[in-house]
Amino acid sequence: MWTALAAIGRDPDTGGYHRGGWTPAEREATHWFTDQCATRGLTLESDGIGNLIAWWGSSDRAGVVTGSHLDSVIDGGAFDGPLGVVSALAAVDQLRAEGFTPSVPIGVGAFVEEEGSRFGMPCLGSRVAAGVLPAAKALALKDRSGVSLGAALEAAGTDPAGLGPSPLLERMGTFVELHVEQGRGLTAPVGVASSIWPHGRYRFTFGGEANHAGTTLMEDRHDPMLTYAMTALAANKQARLAGARATFGRLSVEPNGTNAVPSQVTAWLDARAATDDALQSLLSAITKQATERAERDGTTLEVTPESVSPIVDFPAGLRDRLVDVLDGAPVLPTGAGHDAGVFSAAGIPTAMLFVRNPTGVSHSPAEYAELDDCLAGVDALAAVLRDLAK
Repeated sequence: MWTALAAIGRDPDTGGYHRGGWTPAEREATHWFTDQCATRGLTLESDGIGNLIAWWGSSDRAGVVTGSHLDSVIDGGAFDGPLGVVSALAAVDQLRAEGFTPSVPIGVGAFVEEEGSRFGMPCLGSRVAAGVLPAAKALALKDRSGVSLGAALEAAGTDPAGLGPSPLLERMGTFVELHVEQGRGLTAPVGVASSIWPHGRYRFTFGGEANHAGTTLMEDRHDPMLTYAMTALAANKQARLAGARATFGRLSVEPNGTNAVPSQVTAWLDARAATDDALQSLLSAITKQATERAERDGTTLEVTPESVSPIVDFPAGLRDRLVDVLDGAPVLPTGAGHDAGVFSAAGIPTAMLFVRNPTGVSHSPAEYAELDDCLAGVDALAAVLRDLAK
């Protein structure tokens, strides 16, 4: 399974993946998933945005759901998302081979546009499914080419009118997501998540005055690039001081000419911290320094939150149950966002398993996990499903 899926959407030059939501590569990966479910005789269900759950067992009762996502960040790694989907299918195969009969149905899920790499909204499929993101707002989202989510759904053969809270969640009695660990905090092959750090994406719009790069005196400029540059340095400093994370990873410049002072710079900040208050303090500190610099540069600043997710503390009882099943597996928090966080916030009992990442590199073609650790993850997931569905 891994070999077949790993070939889909891979850039032959960088080795990274380009599986943005509803792109041809992401659709091919989704068709691969549906074919895998069909060969196993699983009952496949979908909702209005295209989230999928394939059921083993009676489809009229709430059950245990596992799985993850198949989309990727731009030029991302092979493991983030797909490892959870492949491991879920492999765990079901293992339980069946053992002759296990679940007392409640077990579902394998694949949730759309978790990374938000195309439409800028992380966990887009799960947010719509949980009713956190209204359908009208979701449909109005646009990608970098100006294509709306509504148009993308229509092009993929999905009626946008069906968007809204998902009936799939009514059958989700428990959700367990296996994921490659995205840092270097896990030293054992498999661990259990305690929480997800609060995180947000914020759009910083720096306004200035376009002018000639060769004739405009330095003291006469109102250059938003200078304000942005200082803000990026301020974000780095403030995050280090707070033990938090702050990243400007996306930038848009107008008019984007080599020989022109920019008129506007738009930059997107990804900020994360251990608590909600720490995240807000981090954002305030960065914004304060950016505003002060804008006053000195004669530029303007507007900060717009695009998505903000509060801290998610996974239910201690379910977490501890997984730790017991896995003979005392280590427990650790994560700074990465996941569909599991959305489902947990929606009131669904949720847990996460992490598979060790030896380098800690993620969202990169260099993302990696050892085969033995991945197989240990399958064994761990099978053990958890066996316990929860017995």
